[in-house]
Amino acid sequence: MNIQEQIKAYINSQPEPKRAEIETLHQRILQVLPKAKLWFLDGKDDQGKTVSNPQIGYGLQTVKYANGKTKAFYQIGMSGNTAGISVYIMGLDDKKYLPETYGKTIGKASVTSYCIKFTTLKDIHIDVLEAAILDGVKQST
Repeated sequence: MNIQEQIKAYINSQPEPKRAEIETLHQRILQVLPKAKLWFLDGKDDQGKTVSNPQIGYGLQTVKYANGKTKAFYQIGMSGNTAGISVYIMGLDDKKYLPETYGKTIGKASVTSYCIKFTTLKDIHIDVLEAAILDGVKQST
């Protein structure tokens, strides 16, 4: 299965109404980041053990580790979770930036140093989420 097929299968595996919301958000991210590299992480480690929720990834950045090693990784991630949807904005150096910049204006969402978690799209201002996504991509390139 290629990445597009994996993403489609993942979205289709979600229960309604979350499936429709993840599909809507996926299409919005593709509109905002039309040239972004697509990723799909199944949430399993090298031994096949589930270690996280599956994630759709968008964009490309180089992650630098303390030991000097580097790894290609996505800039934006999205995942369904038991309570709703999480959007991950990776590569921000300032851990207070996301909550201080978008926490008060995004709507009913939990905003941490790299994650915006919400129950339903109706709870948030999607234009603010799109601004956070674009901001994150700009900062991590």
